[in-house]
Amino acid sequence: MTSSVPRALGRPAELLLVEDNEGDVLLTQIALKDCKVANRLHLAKDGEQALMMLRKEPPYTDHVTPDLILLDLNLPRKDGREVLTEIKRTPDLAKIPVVILTGSRADIDVIKSYELNANCYVVKPLDFQQLKEVVGSINDFWFSVVLLPPTAEGRE
Repeated sequence: MTSSVPRALGRPAELLLVEDNEGDVLLTQIALKDCKVANRLHLAKDGEQALMMLRKEPPYTDHVTPDLILLDLNLPRKDGREVLTEIKRTPDLAKIPVVILTGSRADIDVIKSYELNANCYVVKPLDFQQLKEVVGSINDFWFSVVLLPPTAEGRE
């Protein structure tokens, strides 16, 4: 099976994964590759790096605006709740869908994430096959079902 470009975008999807756990990063990369959807995965290992990338601060001045952000809550330097708050209060970033992809099932984390305007909340499965299904569902939903707003790069 060959990779397919997301229909709604007409180009590879730009994903930003904000995750500090190297094992979770590797499993997510493999799961995305196995889903056969053309995407470009960018990685931020902590909240501060993610915000620098999103704001296109040096050394990320040429970084592309992502179509979707996969955000862990428990991050070093600046946690996912703080990152989500900054994203959703910044007009140029607020329209980017943010999927919370975390290990926490705590009601307070779910409630707080939605209060901070997360687009959805997904608990990381413990099993790799389930992770592939979750990642595939995220890709299918956000890049086949949903019509996303164009990014500045998409309009140029």
